[in-house]
Amino acid sequence: MNSIDRRSFLRCSALTGAALGGAGLLAACGSSSGSSANGSSDDGSKYGRVAVQLSWLKNIEFAGEYFADSRGYFRDAGFGSVDLIAGGAASTSVEAGLDTGKVWIGLSAPQTTAPAILEGLPAKIVGATFQKNPFAIVSSAGKPITSPAEMKGRKIGVQDTNQLIFNALLTANGIAPGEVTIVPAQYDPTPLANGEVDGWVSYVTNEPITLAAKGFANEHFLFADFGLPLVAETLTVTQSTIDNERDKLKAFLIAEIKGWRDAVADPAESARLAVEVYGKDQGLELAEQTEEAIAQNGLVVSPETEVNGLLSMSDALIEQNIAALRTAKIDITAEQLFDLSILREVYAENPDLISG
Repeated sequence: MNSIDRRSFLRCSALTGAALGGAGLLAACGSSSGSSANGSSDDGSKYGRVAVQLSWLKNIEFAGEYFADSRGYFRDAGFGSVDLIAGGAASTSVEAGLDTGKVWIGLSAPQTTAPAILEGLPAKIVGATFQKNPFAIVSSAGKPITSPAEMKGRKIGVQDTNQLIFNALLTANGIAPGEVTIVPAQYDPTPLANGEVDGWVSYVTNEPITLAAKGFANEHFLFADFGLPLVAETLTVTQSTIDNERDKLKAFLIAEIKGWRDAVADPAESARLAVEVYGKDQGLELAEQTEEAIAQNGLVVSPETEVNGLLSMSDALIEQNIAALRTAKIDITAEQLFDLSILREVYAENPDLISG
């Protein structure tokens, strides 16, 4: 399964389900996988086994976790084993898993975690793998749409699950809904290739690549560059973990940083691990996953991470995320949603992790 199908999973996110009550929000993504967050440490390791909930199926998006596992970084950090639990439409959401104690840490997104916190989940984001979220508008290279303003008077294919984030993009750029013709869409971008619409809500790491591979030259712009600078693939834990397992969390983050450093440096090996090892049952294509690995490096690495290290968020970026959430009608403070102090301690104690 390729990541086009991922957009349907966003029905579990807060941007598509913010009206749910607390219990409904946390249970919205299905039943538990049955894994426990922590196993016994009779393997002699310092921290034993932990369960990590991925935000989606095991594709290229989790290359850093694959490297951290396969190259022994988790083991070196003191973990007996790290169970990478695939997400997906039928799986438990990260927030539900944290709430029930089924997972110890998870990869999620601010627009999903914030409403859960507002509904009472004691959790925080402690790092951000993607410095920019991958939402984009893709268009034909012959009739490109390179900014929200250029969508005016054009037809844009928008999936039902992405209506709210698309509306937030319009709001952030002062565009009235009536200035853009919204065409209800599914997830196959064929209507764009056929000229039925002028633009298409997509992931920058997917549709632009798959369309180009089929001979459809295209352009795109990121939502993150036009008023919705939400981060993505955020590392989320309970407040109890921050308060009572700080050293364990720091050890995990060190392994994560090492894994993502390797992933950024070697997109080809990232793709191989996704296709041949961790996602071998997904029918992934090596060439496509390699291209997606290269594209996602542009989301993982930023001027901020080059100075302060991978997974970092500056105070300015945190405030931009809070403002973006407010545009999406999610009102939360930075203190309620983020705690980057642990990651900053990691880099203060291990400055070599920044430079490699």
